[in-house]
Amino acid sequence: MQDFLGDMFTRIKNGHRARLGAVILHHSTPQLCLRVLNILTEEGYIRGYHKIVTNKKKGSSFVVLLKYDTNGTPVIQSMFRVSKPTRRVYVSIRSLWKPKNTTGIFIISTVEGLMVDRDARQRNLGGEVLCGIY
Repeated sequence: MQDFLGDMFTRIKNGHRARLGAVILHHSTPQLCLRVLNILTEEGYIRGYHKIVTNKKKGSSFVVLLKYDTNGTPVIQSMFRVSKPTRRVYVSIRSLWKPKNTTGIFIISTVEGLMVDRDARQRNLGGEVLCGIY
């Protein structure tokens, strides 16, 4: 598998469609996905995640705890990749577009690490736009 971030997004979206409480990620999840999960937890889009040992030979997996509102609708309405392995999208801070209805976020990979678009605007940093979440 080459696109771990895309796989993680697909598992989270499918878990929301099936009304699951949690989804299990691939056993070789890279640090990039864990940093994105940290941002999603801080922004309140998921309840959290934790590590479980599934097989001693393969290593450990990660369980992502999905979040729903009081009506039972998923907190994440839309989750999509902007920059893909075949097509990287880099933006300067001036050309960074606003999230839809100002309720969503973009996760940007900058020289100072991964951050949300509003933090990148405050620090005046551009970079690679990884994904958008509404």
